[in-house]
Amino acid sequence: MTANAVSAPTDGEPAQGQDRSVPPELRRLFRTAPFVASAAPIAYAASAYYIALQVEQFDPDAKAGNLALINAVAAVAAMVAQPVVGVLSDRTRSRYGARRPWMLGSALLGGAALATSGLAPNVAVLTVCVMLVQFGFNAFQGPFSALLPDRVPERLRGRYSTGVGLGLVLGAIVGPVLGSAFADRIPLGYAVLSGILVLVMVLFVAFVPDRDNRAEPRRPFSPRAFIAAFWVNPVRHPDFFWGFTGRLLLFGGYSMLNTYQLYLAQDYIGLPMDDAKRIVPLLGLVSLPGILIATALAGPLSDRLGRRKPVVLAAGLLIALGAVVPLALPSVLGLALSNLVVASGFGAFASVDQALMSSVLPDPDDFGKDLGVLNLAATLPNTVAPVAAAGIVHAFGGYAALYPVVGVVGILGALAVLPIRGVR
Repeated sequence: MTANAVSAPTDGEPAQGQDRSVPPELRRLFRTAPFVASAAPIAYAASAYYIALQVEQFDPDAKAGNLALINAVAAVAAMVAQPVVGVLSDRTRSRYGARRPWMLGSALLGGAALATSGLAPNVAVLTVCVMLVQFGFNAFQGPFSALLPDRVPERLRGRYSTGVGLGLVLGAIVGPVLGSAFADRIPLGYAVLSGILVLVMVLFVAFVPDRDNRAEPRRPFSPRAFIAAFWVNPVRHPDFFWGFTGRLLLFGGYSMLNTYQLYLAQDYIGLPMDDAKRIVPLLGLVSLPGILIATALAGPLSDRLGRRKPVVLAAGLLIALGAVVPLALPSVLGLALSNLVVASGFGAFASVDQALMSSVLPDPDDFGKDLGVLNLAATLPNTVAPVAAAGIVHAFGGYAALYPVVGVVGILGALAVLPIRGVR
């Protein structure tokens, strides 16, 4: 464990009368983490909005297949980034700490790739750019995620996870809205977003200090450590396995709907392209009140109860319920209601997700690596979900079949947390 780790009780349930105030040395982290947590989701969501438009401009007839291909290939880069950078940051010793150097370099790489994406002339070049966007921002998220087990005591993890979860969900909503302001000037939109996001991340790295850890012992890096970056034994660590599975399914269900939102509006609801471009980003704003309420209540409530599982169960059921609304109401209103319920469920899940995941980490000396593996459960859906969704659309001859599939996936994701023994 790094030197800046904070001693925390091992029991997931807070003790009676335990001090819930944030220590002075962590206040800047707590205040700024939600903002920087939103940076990567804004990049993903805004670029996803632009990519769907660019792919349709390149080849309208092959848009679904090309979009699935881009997301699948780019997510491979994301899958590599988090575990590998997690291993490297665990072993980094510098006057700036273990995480900050990697966060800074990753932010600059992701920002440069985001700005370049607007200049892509075809699907091939766009795919390379999106791969670098995914690699850079995921490489940032790995060390950033490790700040929770590194520095936040158990009694405050629900509160911290709530702030970070709120940033994640709001980023996913705000991204397309910001992107839509430049729908007719895509290169400019990419450049503006890149500048803003890089500024936010660099300021976080600069103003949330870490302790000099050069005096700490460092485990050597080896080919075995590199290979181990992608693996945690599920037999020896079943809680980790079930946490990974639940996260994979819940993120997967959400990603299935989110990736094809523009095409669902066009080809399922029947909106013209211009109307779909305008309405789809606004659907996220419709869901905002539900997300804010669900996220703000779920994390602190889980801290007070000392329980995470009931929140995840409720979140999965909300996602499943919201997913099937457009089947009964195939209209813009149906899409809006679906977004409200699904995003509220996902917001509730996100508010306890990091606290839950931090409780299933098997090795305190490998927080960065193990969180990198866990974060694959959030990035793998970007690979699997678009391909699976495209297959479902092709097999059933339309987009309507996505909705019941997402409902089933949401329920299974919620049930996956029940076997976890180390979390109530």
